[in-house]
Amino acid sequence: MKSEDDRLRRILAETRTIAIVGVSAKPERPSHQVAAFLQAAGYRIVPVNPGLAGQTLFGERVIARLAEIPESLGPVDMVDIFRRSEEAGSVVDEAIAALAGRGLRTIWMQIGVIDDAAAARAEAVGLEVVMNRCPKIELARLRAA
Repeated sequence: MKSEDDRLRRILAETRTIAIVGVSAKPERPSHQVAAFLQAAGYRIVPVNPGLAGQTLFGERVIARLAEIPESLGPVDMVDIFRRSEEAGSVVDEAIAALAGRGLRTIWMQIGVIDDAAAARAEAVGLEVVMNRCPKIELARLRAA
């Protein structure tokens, strides 16, 4: 497990900007809480949710889709997926198509989100994949260790 902890620690240390797909405007929702925590921890958050597009969350304009993230935002290091497992594959494919050439390094699927085929597609183009974990939980756990 030590090597997995080292990998997670490295990913979180190298990440600066995180696109959060499926972010909610409702403070009681886990996606909102995770985004707020990660922003407070120093990450730039790019909120992605077609139902909230154009609104402002965490001081950032909500983007409808990963493909619509403006290049002026710079590289997006990580895509954090708050979608059901059966929807994760299309998010991964869009991330690969839209962001792989713009600095994307990591696909992170939240707790309960598992798609081995999508993970394999991401790894095949050189991306790191974390599944069934939460960056908020892992960051807090690794900082305490």
